[in-house]
Amino acid sequence: MGVVNTGIKRRARLLGEALRPPRQLTGPGTEANSAAQVAPEAATPQTTPEKAKPKGPRPPKKTVALDYGVDAMPRQVEAPVFVLAPVRSGSTLLRMLLNSHSRIRAPHELHLRTLGVELTPGFSDQSMLELGLDKVELEHVLWDRVLHLELERSGKDVVVDKTPGNVWAWERLAHAWPKAKFLFLLRHPEGVVSSLDNRKSNTSTRAQNEANALKYFEPLERARTALDGHTLTYEDLTSDPERVMREVCAYLEVEFEASMLEYGEQDHGRLRPNLGDRSDNIKSGRIQAARTFEEGAAELSPEMAEYAAAWGYAG
Repeated sequence: MGVVNTGIKRRARLLGEALRPPRQLTGPGTEANSAAQVAPEAATPQTTPEKAKPKGPRPPKKTVALDYGVDAMPRQVEAPVFVLAPVRSGSTLLRMLLNSHSRIRAPHELHLRTLGVELTPGFSDQSMLELGLDKVELEHVLWDRVLHLELERSGKDVVVDKTPGNVWAWERLAHAWPKAKFLFLLRHPEGVVSSLDNRKSNTSTRAQNEANALKYFEPLERARTALDGHTLTYEDLTSDPERVMREVCAYLEVEFEASMLEYGEQDHGRLRPNLGDRSDNIKSGRIQAARTFEEGAAELSPEMAEYAAAWGYAG
């Protein structure tokens, strides 16, 4: 009976504590806690409208050196396609043309390089290492699964990611997918900078926009030198789209489909901020001519002129 009585008393004590009003805490820094206990609805912050939410830090525009400490796992997608291109180079147009193919899934920008995993020191990091997985390779497995999900959902068998930030991750992408295919999309440097200048939200100077463009140009050119891939230009894509897309399809080992050129007839999903171009040109559903720049018409800096020459542009 002693045990039973003790159990009953203990339950009664716990019930009493549960029903007792919250105690007022005293001391520095406890006023807000007390208010939250007395009137929790008053202490709950109201939902911030979406437009007013503070933006987080943007990922750095640079290549990050990594240590590949474990062997790569088998991939569900063995040969994904990555478009390496600067911002404002027509990559959204290219992705919509590709996405219009019956076998190619080219979704909005995936930003894989900013999609990471977190391992708890001493627990999950050791556990995963016993499975032959470290943080870097776990991220590759995650990226691979995202690409595979897109193929499963679409019913297609070739997946393309055209995120401009891929130019800072090309070495990692090539390591993670040794059989990956790369499309190098170029545009006249002045076209890139003037497009940045003409954005509705632009508050940067010409010099700042040039510096921004050069951050993409340098790793893109290194990738073109180091990797096997296929190079095309925005100017050729818009002036002779059938020829260019036939060449792209041949590189990707799929048959060219004329319906690709009528990308406005296809459903490409919503156009969202930070996931690709949303200009009226893209929304028109038609391929429109690119701006051209005659020799000497654009006052390119020496750095910009160097890339213009390397990419076959007169000036």
